[in-house]
Amino acid sequence: MIDSPTPDDLALAVRLAVDTLTAAPADADWSRPAGTLAWSCRETVEHLADDLLAYAAQLAPARPPRDRYVPFAATRQYPGAPNNFVRADPAAGLPGLLEVLDASGGLMVAVARVTPPDARAFHPWGLADPSGFTAMSLAETLVHLHDVAQGLGLRWDPPAELCTRTLARIFPDVPRTAAAPWPTLLWATGRTALPGLPPRTDWRWYADVRE
Repeated sequence: MIDSPTPDDLALAVRLAVDTLTAAPADADWSRPAGTLAWSCRETVEHLADDLLAYAAQLAPARPPRDRYVPFAATRQYPGAPNNFVRADPAAGLPGLLEVLDASGGLMVAVARVTPPDARAFHPWGLADPSGFTAMSLAETLVHLHDVAQGLGLRWDPPAELCTRTLARIFPDVPRTAAAPWPTLLWATGRTALPGLPPRTDWRWYADVRE
């Protein structure tokens, strides 16, 4: 039996993410690139909020779509920008941006808690159940917070058990090495190298239902 992440795990990750970003210095430059991404730190937080709400939307219909995304109208603000339907009002400042992230995460947590375990919905990397969408939401949160924390010079070291359960659910191809779960998750998503393992340049996760 796979030790899959739970909605409580995701709620904890979102809370830690919001708390970490709230502690950014007042003069932090949110226009800086987020780690190795081309997007800015602000754009990456909006992208994360968009992912979380999109995952909630996939599970929420009475008959979740099995061959496509729910058709929200997403747009890019410039070529190469995140393709979002969720955006924070710039006039609301940093508190508004983080409230949008908190709300999107909260909605995904709430939907995951009430969706029957036999529900299935589309993702390009597999037809997923609620545990799959929860694990994908965790991967997005943990890894994109790493990107933003790099850009802002913040510390981000999430709980090992969140990383372990995310790896177990959606990264069956990742070897279980002597490395700690957090560095292994960063390696699995192409962010870093591990001893004897160069950074991955071609990677994916597996959303399909696993027993």
